[in-house]
Amino acid sequence: MSKYVITIARGYGSGGRTIGKMLAEELGIHYYDRELLRLASDESGINEELFGKADEKLKESFLYKIMKKSYSGEIITPDSDEFVSNDNLFNYQAKVIHQLAEEDEKSCIIVGRCADYILRDNKNVIRIFVHAPLEHCIDTLGTMSNASRKELQKKIESIDKHRAEYYEYYTKRRWDNAGNYDLCINTSELTFEEAVTLIKEYIKIRIK
Repeated sequence: MSKYVITIARGYGSGGRTIGKMLAEELGIHYYDRELLRLASDESGINEELFGKADEKLKESFLYKIMKKSYSGEIITPDSDEFVSNDNLFNYQAKVIHQLAEEDEKSCIIVGRCADYILRDNKNVIRIFVHAPLEHCIDTLGTMSNASRKELQKKIESIDKHRAEYYEYYTKRRWDNAGNYDLCINTSELTFEEAVTLIKEYIKIRIK
């Protein structure tokens, strides 16, 4: 079987991260989530903490709410005042994602970070969107939290709103548009184990 990359976009509380970890373990392949920030820091020489803070700054930026940037892949050099800008931090993350897809010999799973869009021209990429109705996500998170259902609903809506805005800012696409993905999985209809099995079967069909 050829090398492949699985990208996972997910609604908060849908279990996308858990499914990704389970899938990586069963397939014996690498799993990348927040580790991408460390790899981007190593690649750029920029403090890893700045990559984490960039998301928070984007949440609060007025321009972020009204503009759509669209990722170009252009890296800004260290001699520029924009070297540690949010957009350049994103570009370094994108560079690392391309390296993982093209240079690493092993297949991998990448969660979030607009990886489906960044790798849109790569052949052996399986783009997955994991989602579930709001009430189901509240139920799922409720088993791990003492927060009220109202508090959990507010948190889910806030995080998903940020993910959608982040995605649309860099891609000019809607985050929850099924047309962006190869496989959309509703985890209110499947257990996590069944979702993993479904993805594994899809890989067998897609990747030769």
